[in-house]
Amino acid sequence: MKKIYLFLLVCSIALHVHAQRTVIHCGNLIDGKTSDVQPQMTLIVEGNKITHIEKGFTKPGSADKLVDLSKKTVLPGLIDMHVHLENETNKDQNLQRFTLNDADIAFRSTVYAKKTLMAGFTTVRDLGGSGVNIALRNAINQGLVEGPRIFTAGKSIATTGGHADPTNGYRKDLMGDPGPKEGVINSPEEARQAVRQRYKDGSDMIKITATGGVLSIAKDGSNPQFTDEELKAIIETAKDYGMHTAAHAHGVEGMKRAVMAGITTIEHGTKMTEEIMDLMIQKGTYFVPTISAGKFVAEQAKVPGYYHPLVVPKALEIGPMIQQTFSKAYKRGVKIAFGTDAGVYPHGDNGKEFTYMIEAGMPAMEAIKSATVVSAGILGMSDKIGTLEVGKFADIVATDENPLKNIRTMEKVSFVMKDGVIYKQI
Repeated sequence: MKKIYLFLLVCSIALHVHAQRTVIHCGNLIDGKTSDVQPQMTLIVEGNKITHIEKGFTKPGSADKLVDLSKKTVLPGLIDMHVHLENETNKDQNLQRFTLNDADIAFRSTVYAKKTLMAGFTTVRDLGGSGVNIALRNAINQGLVEGPRIFTAGKSIATTGGHADPTNGYRKDLMGDPGPKEGVINSPEEARQAVRQRYKDGSDMIKITATGGVLSIAKDGSNPQFTDEELKAIIETAKDYGMHTAAHAHGVEGMKRAVMAGITTIEHGTKMTEEIMDLMIQKGTYFVPTISAGKFVAEQAKVPGYYHPLVVPKALEIGPMIQQTFSKAYKRGVKIAFGTDAGVYPHGDNGKEFTYMIEAGMPAMEAIKSATVVSAGILGMSDKIGTLEVGKFADIVATDENPLKNIRTMEKVSFVMKDGVIYKQI
């Protein structure tokens, strides 16, 4: 009797696995690994992984699900290395800091997460919020909410009055004195404590604000905001805990200090000099440009009342510069990873960054690789995502046109699969 039960159980499992096979016919395939476009290919997905990649259109079995993308271009799921899923730009953002509860932020974040996934971004790096982003990551991983795979910094680390000091712009009696627990530090000792607190909170990596910022309620958007000793303490401690590091940076000195200290990625990099570019090449530092955010804030700064008066001149100065800096950095040989700063502009428009990168001189295939294989490497996920290969997660997107001929097709993907589950098919 026991043998019969085991036999039936094995048969049941085998049938269940077979029933999960999805056969995808691809008109063109960009696998992210090579620079070739392969015509008429078939991907076979079982569970959440790619199990076969075959030339031609493989005939599906009777129990298989056929997905016909034979007139589309198929690519690896896209990766945006700089998003903020807790919020989205609007003229009342400063007021909402005092009117929205964590529950309000959490419900809104689920909407932004779904928009991001529907745009073809199956993995993102959330570079700072209140900590609700950690709960959002967990809810998505548990299948409670639809959204991209999230690697989150939790709450960014700043110095007192720095770009990520959560009490900037508050009335004096409301400011208080936030410390390492809230992500505000003023010494190497506090820097280590803040990193350890992020680890305790459940963050995947560390984000710092190495210089002032455009949208913070503060006058200077470029000044350095950490000492060399503080930066060293943050980066060393992050490495101890197996976390990579990202630095928001617009100004030269703060950016240089972060690169010299061993930061993994520079975000924005607006006023990056050739000296810093060469340092980044030497140290292997990646540049995440966020051109989309620069263009958006520069335009919105012209709308009366959209931003705080302290923000407007910074947005008008810094916003238009990012695309030019990206062009110079790419041509000089700095390593580029794809990132948009979604949340600073409306979520779901992430694909526009590809167009801006190509306008600035990057070939389409390199732009696609910056949002797939390159970004997967930074996340330590090269064995699981970033390319379409046997054994990797079935994160797959498709566009109506060949993006090497019309990059704007990346702005509206027509098919999204994440972890073997189809979320969008037009």
